[in-house]
Amino acid sequence: MQNQSRMRLWVLAVIACGSVPSYAADKNLIQTLYHTDFTYNQNEQEDLFSLDGELGVLNATGNTDAFSLKAAITSEQETSHWNNNYSAVLLYKQIEVENDGVTEDQVSAQRFYGAAQFDYKLQTPGRRFFMYGDYENDQFNGYDYRATLASGWSQRVWNTDESMFRYSVGPGYGFVSAEDGTQTNVNNGFILRASSEYQYQWYTGSRFRQFLSAEVGADNIKTRSETALSANLFDSLAMKLSFVAAFETQPLQGVPNLNTETSLTVVYRFF
Repeated sequence: MQNQSRMRLWVLAVIACGSVPSYAADKNLIQTLYHTDFTYNQNEQEDLFSLDGELGVLNATGNTDAFSLKAAITSEQETSHWNNNYSAVLLYKQIEVENDGVTEDQVSAQRFYGAAQFDYKLQTPGRRFFMYGDYENDQFNGYDYRATLASGWSQRVWNTDESMFRYSVGPGYGFVSAEDGTQTNVNNGFILRASSEYQYQWYTGSRFRQFLSAEVGADNIKTRSETALSANLFDSLAMKLSFVAAFETQPLQGVPNLNTETSLTVVYRFF
């Protein structure tokens, strides 16, 4: 009787293990069904380096000839002591216009923007000290260039398999170089910078990202919102729909307060 009882317990244990799939098995099954490179949010102690390239091209002919190009690179590096984020965006637009009966090409947008943030991890998980810098060269905003340096407090509030939220806030300094003949007193001095980022990831590999930032100076307040939704096509290739809105309280004369950008691009994850 005792041997029979042991045999029954052993059989029940085998059935239970085989009938209740593990969480890792679920992830592998989902990844197989959708054929995506699905990556969960990493633990803070794990080393990580990712690099994504983004490209969108539009060439229209017919009643109106136009050409637009958007190229971007984003990268994230995670080590035991640092979490670093890098990004660079190039935007170029060209349209065909008629001037005194002559048709010619005219550049309507030409912008480069690069940013980097370095978060040094403190002993308490999720809490960091950050250093931030960016550079912008836009041919149509009245400036030769604009740049920002800032540092302060950063915190990753949560980081689960599905979502992540972090923010940073601290003092900084804004550097402004206006074009020749432009008079301005806008944001060439001390500022307060704050930013937040939320990410959500589905089991299919699709991702949603919302980023907000604000730079408050004595004469001007700059805000920026980036909303993006990406969906995996196959392997490391994805489609990305994004909307960017930049607002200033005191822009230069002739420059609108609000600038928006909507784009549909192809994203390739190199690693």
